[in-house]
Amino acid sequence: MNKVQLIKLIIICVFASVVLYQSHKVEAQEPVQLPKHAPAKTDGQSLVVQLCDGETNLEVKGVGPNERLDPEKAQTVSNQLMAQWLAKQPKEVAEAWLKESLNARTEAKTTTQENKASTTGQEQVVDFTSRDYKSWERELAKEIAYGDQIFHDDKLLGSTNGVSCAMCHPHAANTHPETYPKFQIQLRRVALLRDMINWCIENPSRGAKLHPDDPKMRAIEAYILAQRKGVVIEPGKH
Repeated sequence: MNKVQLIKLIIICVFASVVLYQSHKVEAQEPVQLPKHAPAKTDGQSLVVQLCDGETNLEVKGVGPNERLDPEKAQTVSNQLMAQWLAKQPKEVAEAWLKESLNARTEAKTTTQENKASTTGQEQVVDFTSRDYKSWERELAKEIAYGDQIFHDDKLLGSTNGVSCAMCHPHAANTHPETYPKFQIQLRRVALLRDMINWCIENPSRGAKLHPDDPKMRAIEAYILAQRKGVVIEPGKH
């Protein structure tokens, strides 16, 4: 190889390196640093529970900042916080929230999940056996049941103050998983359902957020989605 050929080869290598570097930059996006609520004001002597909006909070007198509420007390605190939040909402928003919560309570699902291989009367041609379906139904039911358990159990959820998901969202009411992904003001970006689950874990419940592949996160998502079975999917709806 003569000198000219060597220079050409070096130029080609440098150019190729630049192209590869630029393409790598496009693919490898930096992790997004999510915003955090400013902590609520406190005298440092009492537990403060804060809702997802970062504005509604309640100081629980007689309970230390690192103490855990028993379920009954946690539900009372959750009710008081929700009452505060609803009082700040437009009348129609508050009424819609309360109506859905009431419906969820009175129409609590029996959790029987039927995994039929037909839709609107049109049979789907498949090679699956009834044993396959039974196996899948069993696995799905287990996942949903585990999510149900976590949703109602503050300790399983990882809450540090005794507040569970169900205390603000009875039977997953007002979670609306069918509207995700959508832009969420709190997060300042398009959020997935799991993003909002973590947001609620970190804020009212003061727990550590779950990895997207954490079995608990997967189960909670399965449970919430199962409660909205049959609802039309409308990503982006507010």
